[in-house]
Amino acid sequence: MTENFKKFLNEDQDPKAIEKIAGKLEGLLMAGETVEYIAVQKKPAITISPDCVALTNKRIIFCRPKNLGLSMDFQDYIWKDVADSHMRENIFGAEFSIKAINGTINRIDYLPKAQARKLYTFAQEQEEKQIEYRRQLDLEEKRAAAGSINVSSGQSSLPTPNQNNPEDDPIASLKKLKSLLENELITQQEFDTKKAEILARL
Repeated sequence: MTENFKKFLNEDQDPKAIEKIAGKLEGLLMAGETVEYIAVQKKPAITISPDCVALTNKRIIFCRPKNLGLSMDFQDYIWKDVADSHMRENIFGAEFSIKAINGTINRIDYLPKAQARKLYTFAQEQEEKQIEYRRQLDLEEKRAAAGSINVSSGQSSLPTPNQNNPEDDPIASLKKLKSLLENELITQQEFDTKKAEILARL
């Protein structure tokens, strides 16, 4: 067993299952992608080829053996496409499930509770990152739609009336500025400062 496999044995995973799935995952990883955790199903009855869930820094991969373990079915979801994750503990282990933004649900049951908790914690951390990513993306889109008023620097990008630009209309500039404030793209202080500059030109 190599050190690469040993790092996934923190919660009593089956070493043989980890070695097998880790070997298959190596050929699936994208550039810059690393496996962060692997959870292995443990049913009450003996399971020759248990299902597994692998978490990477880029996606979640459900691994299900087929044909008595001779082949493997992989279903993966990029983290940005995962809407939610859930964990439910039962008498014989726990169930971990995810819901994609397209409504698809995927789950794996009979996971040891410690492994399911680890999956859930990691998935929640990824969800938080994606929420922040979507928020930043939304802000960028709102900024682009609101116009080209620059409020972050000391200088205003609003044109001066002498430029004969149709966008020189102070009323239009004030409307754009108010839109930025309402969409929380600028602070009240920034709004007041730019408003004063515009009114001073009248």
